[in-house]
Amino acid sequence: MLLGKPSRFFLCAGAAEGYTPLNAFDLALLKAGVGNVNLIRLSSILPPGVTQIERVPLPPGGYVPIAYGTISSTTPQEFIAAAVAVAIPKNPELPGVIMEYSARGHKDDVERIVRSMAEEALNYREYEIDRIESISTEWKVSQNGAAFAGVVLVPEEFV
Repeated sequence: MLLGKPSRFFLCAGAAEGYTPLNAFDLALLKAGVGNVNLIRLSSILPPGVTQIERVPLPPGGYVPIAYGTISSTTPQEFIAAAVAVAIPKNPELPGVIMEYSARGHKDDVERIVRSMAEEALNYREYEIDRIESISTEWKVSQNGAAFAGVVLVPEEFV
């Protein structure tokens, strides 16, 4: 099944503790609003002319294209963080770039790094930057923690 060209996107993030690392990841997805859909992981290109929107409900079980960064940890008291950034060119006919980053540490540091990554990606494409949008989250691990951040590309049929 081929998905139509997305016309909109939104940013999402969630972090959680779980019984196992997979349970923590699953709960982080739920907190991000993408836990009851089938994620189709994308490489990092934002189609030309897409519009940023607020998070929308997604159809349970639907196929959802998403670029994301995630990290899990089983080290008590460790901070983990995930972030995504979208660099949008001034020319709406050009594609934008999505960057994902996750690391042990705090969300402010991870978000700063991912924003720099997005800026660099448009710079070496020689695209003038209109703006960079980003989101991040962090978690202090108790036993099994996960952090997740994503950029959902919303197919027309979901709007």
